[in-house]
Amino acid sequence: MAITTSLIHDYWPCRVDLLKLLLAFLVLIIYKYRSNAIGSRPRGDLIEPKGAVPLLGHLLLLATVPPTEIHEFFLKQYRELGPVWSITLPIIGRLIQIETPENYEHVVKTGFWNYVKGPLFADAIGAFVGPSGLVLTEGVQFKVMRRLVSQIFHVKAFNDYTSNVFVVQGKRLNDHLGKAADEGTAVDFQHLIGSFALDSIGGVLFGRGFGCLDDIHHKVPFEVSLRALLEISGRRLFIPFWRIHEPLTGVDKKVQHHNQVLEGHIQNLIDERRRDGHSAQNPDLLQILLEAKDDDGQPLTDDVLISNLMTMVVAGHETTAQALTWMLYFLLCENADKDIITTLVKEVDDVLQALRLSPPVPRALRQCVRDDVLPDGTRVYAGEYVTWGGYVMGRSESIWGPDALEYKPSRWLGSVKPSANKFVSFHGGPRVCVGQQFAILQAQTIVALIFQSFEVRLEDPAKIATYAPSLTLPIQGGLKIRLKRRRNGGESEIA
Repeated sequence: MAITTSLIHDYWPCRVDLLKLLLAFLVLIIYKYRSNAIGSRPRGDLIEPKGAVPLLGHLLLLATVPPTEIHEFFLKQYRELGPVWSITLPIIGRLIQIETPENYEHVVKTGFWNYVKGPLFADAIGAFVGPSGLVLTEGVQFKVMRRLVSQIFHVKAFNDYTSNVFVVQGKRLNDHLGKAADEGTAVDFQHLIGSFALDSIGGVLFGRGFGCLDDIHHKVPFEVSLRALLEISGRRLFIPFWRIHEPLTGVDKKVQHHNQVLEGHIQNLIDERRRDGHSAQNPDLLQILLEAKDDDGQPLTDDVLISNLMTMVVAGHETTAQALTWMLYFLLCENADKDIITTLVKEVDDVLQALRLSPPVPRALRQCVRDDVLPDGTRVYAGEYVTWGGYVMGRSESIWGPDALEYKPSRWLGSVKPSANKFVSFHGGPRVCVGQQFAILQAQTIVALIFQSFEVRLEDPAKIATYAPSLTLPIQGGLKIRLKRRRNGGESEIA
């Protein structure tokens, strides 16, 4: 008993000293990160929104923003704080908003090699795009993969897409629209045009679609899994602790399942092509990649093939599908200028206006490799992120004037198209969208198809469209429309 009492007597002061030391350390850490997230550098030279708390930075502030309002939150801060401001988040660090054309050009073009996608973006879209995909590769590997992918967008291939893939899939789309018109039923245009775009890009990449238009009342597993992973990836960008959150909520198992569906489908296409060969006149992307060699003269691995094909599946259909969905909403909603419909002769300008206000990729970011200074004098330290939103910049009065929020196709009629540093929907610099003209051509084809053949109206013109949480910008709940055949357009005039 005496020995035990002696041990306690000797040990207790040490324990008290340890607790004091830990408490002092905790106080020091809280003081150091009293206004920013742990792991981030204090920046008194940058404007920040109110609501930062010690250690967590602006995490709690972002947590109060509904996922369907996250881009409105950034737009609100832009209007209140200006184009350059920042937030900090645990694990992620500091994110600096750089929403001026000059800063944007510096990051994506002038200082391109000093800004990389970084682990935040790579981990977010890693749910369905591997590290070897064009969207994530850097340096020499990026140049090589971009050169290979660009081969499917040459002039001769363009003619083939117009006279073959677009028309074939366009007629199938027209059949579904015509059936809805004849039956007097509403149809979800967002789902239908998404199915068309996915089958079209399938024809370009693999020589055949995914079967999305076979039965529009039942989504194919590939499409279901793709939509699910886009939503999960979008949420990851704003949940720093998603690696803990997903296992606790079962989302990790969903990611695994949907990944298996996507990779399994593309792997089957790869195996089938190796077995049966390719007989078409123009090579599709799958054939181009199968014939390509790496730096060692070896064929590309299946992981590299799948990563790049999945990248193009996402990029190749989301732009067109969402641009056309938002365009139709802006044209037909209750407050729309009805004269636009009657003078719909410059379809590309209507599509570009939709992309300006509702870009398919509403927010992007890069991580700084070496300390840098932006054109406006803002310092960016290595490891910090810079981020910009096409959603915000497309609605900026300082960039587009006092009528920035108006859907106004005539804005660019008879004038030079806007600088790529202002109109950022197709990105810029070395990573400018490789399929930009492909997307515009496809959109023009469908605009002509629809408005030559049908009179279209929204089922509920007074309903305000909002976006769903996703990596891209789909309309929440879809877009229900009703159609009536034009007297001189009973059948598609595209042949």
